[in-house]
Amino acid sequence: MRRAVFLDRDGTLNREVHYLANPEQLELLPGVASGLARLAQDGWLLCVVTNQSGVARGIVSPPALTEIHARLGQLLAARGVNLDWIGYCPHHPQHGPPDLRRDCDCRKPKPGLLLQAAEELNIDLAASWMIGDSTRDVQAGAAAGCRSLLVQTGAEDQAIPAEQDSRTRVVPNFEVAVDRILKDRSPEAP
Repeated sequence: MRRAVFLDRDGTLNREVHYLANPEQLELLPGVASGLARLAQDGWLLCVVTNQSGVARGIVSPPALTEIHARLGQLLAARGVNLDWIGYCPHHPQHGPPDLRRDCDCRKPKPGLLLQAAEELNIDLAASWMIGDSTRDVQAGAAAGCRSLLVQTGAEDQAIPAEQDSRTRVVPNFEVAVDRILKDRSPEAP
């Protein structure tokens, strides 16, 4: 089986923009491209898992989201990095048309996107990590059986639920998160 780093998008890989709807608004955070390159060189799969309720709310169209993810790929490719998988949840439990207004398994903090990537790419979840900027990211990682790193680069709440403390660490930025993963790859280490 393979190992992966699951990556939240907004506030983790790119600057937080309230409902990013235009590819030109996407700006990588400092250290993200070089950190992803280091992970890829060490054999980690790079999998983006992102909630995109702007689709359900009618703020971001599916074609615009495809363009945003293409731009993310282009910005990273220009730095020698390729993403292995991008999955997103377009749903919201209270907003949007009936086909998108639901309590689904793919919306973090549920682990559906991580489980889907694991199945498609033969990923060992216990040997993998989740990096995100919110409690829902680390909760999704924990629910999937991954260790998690909470980066302090987004606009989200940085508190870790007590039941997740043993498998989650708070780090100031993406570069430090990558250092932590590369330093300690054993599934048992917190």
